[in-house]
Amino acid sequence: MNPQSEGGAWGAVQAKAASLLAIGQTRLELLGNELEVARIKAMRELTLTLALLFCIGLGVVLTVAALALLFWEQRLLVVGLACALFWALALYIHFAMRRDSAKMEPIFADSLAELREDLRQLKSASHHGRTPG
Repeated sequence: MNPQSEGGAWGAVQAKAASLLAIGQTRLELLGNELEVARIKAMRELTLTLALLFCIGLGVVLTVAALALLFWEQRLLVVGLACALFWALALYIHFAMRRDSAKMEPIFADSLAELREDLRQLKSASHHGRTPG
């Protein structure tokens, strides 16, 4: 069952194109796997960064407490200013994260879907031109 005898030169071209698309799809899936490994490493780094930020945050709280003790007569002002500053920063970071997370899409999902559709159409076209034998 030679592609040239069943579909001629066009059938051979379609078979080659289907093979190339299948290879491209495999390569993209491998790249996706590599990106997944990189994502896992990034998550580990994020976890360590969050631990670091927790320690820094605790240090800031203790520093504010030390300032309140040092300036005991103005302790309400010191603690009030620190609270306002950190709540404002927290709100800013919260809205920035929501804005960024709303824009995120899965990596290569659209490209892989397009390749699968191209592959399906090429396979369908190559089988459509054949005569039953």
